[in-house]
Amino acid sequence: MSTRATRLPDVVRESEVMAAVDEGERCTRYVIADVATDDAWLSMPEGEAASLTEWR
Repeated sequence: MSTRATRLPDVVRESEVMAAVDEGERCTRYVIADVATDDAWLSMPEGEAASLTEWR
């Protein structure tokens, strides 16, 4: 998983990004979403998500 971030243009409006763990019937998934924008989300199996210490 890449930890490189890309700077967004200054014209992008503010957003509100949240993360959650979704415990489904078949697997547990980590979800990141911009709740201020429709369809702006991603999810992955919890075990594949990077830990906070990996982002240092």
